[in-house]
Amino acid sequence: MDFATVLRERYSCKKFSSKAVEPEKVRAILEYGRLAPTAKNLQEQHIYVLQSPEAIRIVDSHTPCRYGAGTVVAVAYDKNNVFTYPGRRHQSGVEDATIVATQMVLGAYNEGVDSCWLNFFDPEALSSALGLPENEEIVMLLDLGYAAEGVRPLPNHSSRKPLSETVTFL
Repeated sequence: MDFATVLRERYSCKKFSSKAVEPEKVRAILEYGRLAPTAKNLQEQHIYVLQSPEAIRIVDSHTPCRYGAGTVVAVAYDKNNVFTYPGRRHQSGVEDATIVATQMVLGAYNEGVDSCWLNFFDPEALSSALGLPENEEIVMLLDLGYAAEGVRPLPNHSSRKPLSETVTFL
């Protein structure tokens, strides 16, 4: 699939079928994330592939915004391995994890796998429930699976503001 098609057609799937994502497709999606650029190439991301009934139950108990995918990917970063930008107000962890996650979202669609970005949860509570290291912070969850029959993008999916409202040339 060409990149422009991926960008145009990918949408947040709000209802998944029970069909499991094939292991080779999960690996391909993880590889897309691994290839993402990170500040100073620190690669501080840590990806958790949650597929066991227990892990899925834990995720479901921490967010009302899950749509039934059999695989959930948690994208975290190591808070002790980040680049601090000049001015010391910002660090690279959240942005790098977000770049990794975005590449996985787009890569999933390229592999024929639907997804939904989830961020309505308490990262500390979920990390604790999953037993993740204290030095890692979860940035987002990604539902991965195949859309249930009849599922389509939300009606406002292709509604975008014109560039004139979102871009300024200086």
